Amino acid sequence: MENINDKIKTLTKEIGLPGIRKHFEILLEEFSGKEKDYNQFLHSLLSLEYASRLKSRKASRIRQAQFPYKKFLEDLKLEELPSDAKSKLPKLEQLEFIKEGRNIILAGNPGTGKTHIAIGLGIKACIENYKVLFTTVPRLITKIKESRSERTLKQLENQFEKYDLVICDEFGYISFDKEGAEMLFSHLSLRAGIKSTIITTNLSFDRWNEIFGDTILTAAMVDRLTHKAHLINMNGKSYRTKETLEWIKNKNN
Repeated sequence: MENINDKIKTLTKEIGLPGIRKHFEILLEEFSGKEKDYNQFLHSLLSLEYASRLKSRKASRIRQAQFPYKKFLEDLKLEELPSDAKSKLPKLEQLEFIKEGRNIILAGNPGTGKTHIAIGLGIKACIENYKVLFTTVPRLITKIKESRSERTLKQLENQFEKYDLVICDEFGYISFDKEGAEMLFSHLSLRAGIKSTIITTNLSFDRWNEIFGDTILTAAMVDRLTHKAHLINMNGKSYRTKETLEWIKNKNN
């Protein structure tokens, strides 16, 4: 026959109260032998359930953001970042740019920490209750094209507009046709001046024409994305290359 604690566990599972199911026995021990204070016991129990749900919600937002891997701001080696990033990162970490609907453009050569910074800011935004999406530019264009052919483009646009922060990685790694360029411009324009977008690119603005192949469209895209944006110069030594060389050195020792 089930004892009362087993019955409580069963009920909390049915109702969906994982925090209470996990902690109520610990609280029972803590309160046993003390003068009975049911209000305090209930408050403590509900507080644990609330904390459990907050933790679960944060984990869910991070999972739904579709980050390729987890990179935290705390893991950055500040001394190895380009000087512009080093000086501007403390302000960006406050996430005011999301409240203000301002973009961030991280531009510079490969291996200097662009994607790490973008993901780190994205994860922090998830933890602080913002809705985030991570995507590469090629993947985004493919998704837009598929949505248009399936006649679900409007639905995709509505969803895209609702994200507090969108991270578009690998901007400029591959060029695309005129149709793709126009669709990307149209899609990113939905968020301009309203919601924040982080762009990581290995190309300076004067080379964006190589991606779009259209001078007028390139000028419009640069103007739309950089208006009131935080522009971060990420040119510097590749610490990814440095880590690889150190790994080879340690392996050979």
